[in-house]
Amino acid sequence: MSTTTIRLPDKLKTRVARAADHAGKTAHGFILEAIAEKTESAERRERFRGEAEKRLAVLLTSGKSIPWTE
Repeated sequence: MSTTTIRLPDKLKTRVARAADHAGKTAHGFILEAIAEKTESAERRERFRGEAEKRLAVLLTSGKSIPWTE
């Protein structure tokens, strides 16, 4: 496992510590979970965008779509 150092403003560090405490986690565990959640969200958004681009390409090539009224 590698180590990464991040510098947090004092106010954010205090907020993280408080939120971690309320969640019953260490600040380290809380930060890891937050990074994992943010990463998953970004990856999901990119997959969605990729799928949308593929579907748009098919639509533009074929001209076929489903009407809004169906």
